[in-house]
Amino acid sequence: MAMNYYDKFVAKLQEIFMMDHAELDFGIYRIMNQKREEINHFLQVDLLPQVKQALQGDAGNTQQAKQRMAEIEQMFAGMDIETLPDSNPNVAEYKKLKAQLAQGGNAEDMEGEVFSHLVTFFSRYYDGGDFLSKRRYKDNTYAIPYNGEEVKLHWANSDQYYIKTSEYFRDYTFVLPTSRKKVHFVLKDASTEQNNNRAANNMERRFALWEPENEGEQVIEVTAEGDLNIYFTYELMPKTTKQETLREAAFENIKSLIPEGYEELLTIKTPTAKDPNRTLLEKHLTDYTAKNSFDYFIHKDLGGFLSRELDFYIKNEVLHIDDLDPQHINSQLSIVKAIKQVGQKIIQMLAQLENFQKKLWLKKKFIVQSDYCITLDRVPEKLYPEIIANKAQRKEWVRLFAIDEILRICILWAIVSL
Repeated sequence: MAMNYYDKFVAKLQEIFMMDHAELDFGIYRIMNQKREEINHFLQVDLLPQVKQALQGDAGNTQQAKQRMAEIEQMFAGMDIETLPDSNPNVAEYKKLKAQLAQGGNAEDMEGEVFSHLVTFFSRYYDGGDFLSKRRYKDNTYAIPYNGEEVKLHWANSDQYYIKTSEYFRDYTFVLPTSRKKVHFVLKDASTEQNNNRAANNMERRFALWEPENEGEQVIEVTAEGDLNIYFTYELMPKTTKQETLREAAFENIKSLIPEGYEELLTIKTPTAKDPNRTLLEKHLTDYTAKNSFDYFIHKDLGGFLSRELDFYIKNEVLHIDDLDPQHINSQLSIVKAIKQVGQKIIQMLAQLENFQKKLWLKKKFIVQSDYCITLDRVPEKLYPEIIANKAQRKEWVRLFAIDEILRICILWAIVSL
């Protein structure tokens, strides 16, 4: 039973630490890949012994106690040791060891309870890549952080930075498992609404495979470095257009264009319950569209938040004062100590990753383009011929001021004036 809870806990941590994204090679995933070996070693090697050690520290060495009790029982073979007087040192030692074992409880059951609580705690606050402030007081009732203010405004993500999808756009890169070649999903065009405005006229943006406009352009190409680029667009489409339909169409077009050396995209299977024949290419197409289709959050102080919530969880749902049993108080305290010790180590690892993302988000952005808008009266007349010869400038004036209509308007005005 304990191992069952242990397996569930390891599976939950692998989800939280995104251990199934080892092939991704961009953004935060690069940092995760560097720490992947350290995290795996903790989950597979260090975790269980640390819990055993924490439980054994207060409960005593159970195995040695049982061995010593067996030796004393052999001394008094055929006799009821419980009825013998405590004046005998061996009898007194036997009764003391028996009492310690009764207080210590079953080690396997204690391990199971520790992992069960850890699974419950981290599952409660983790949801789809974000940690949410859901301090559950009891069933269907939540408590909010309160410092005595006269009026308190609170929402689920009040202590987090909201990261809009458009702020997260970047090329999606993954590595093929066997050949170790890189594949890039590259956006050719990705304009988004500004200031959190919504697209109008029943239009929403969708990902679609890019369609070459000029001769010689290709939707798939192998770079000089040997990487494979696949180009996409993110454009306004009618709301009735389903992203899933566009993704399926992209897959059908891409699979017939896969160049030699990249067959792994189609031969490697990543089955799911709904689609047992899903290919590696389909998996990454799904992840790519999903990653850039949802907004997400970065916690301002994940370490402090989870530490406070772990203390609250232990006091509220682990250490029930009314249910404390004097005969098993040591085992209950050992469970609390193990939950606290292991939970804090995991919180520290999560906080390091979240703080790194926060630093990237708060880092001052580099200026990649600078434009100036100057009225013509401030420009020397000798530059007018050069300005008029600039096609991009004339196109912009047509868009802003309709200068292509000026001649027609002047003629009409002259006719009216006559």
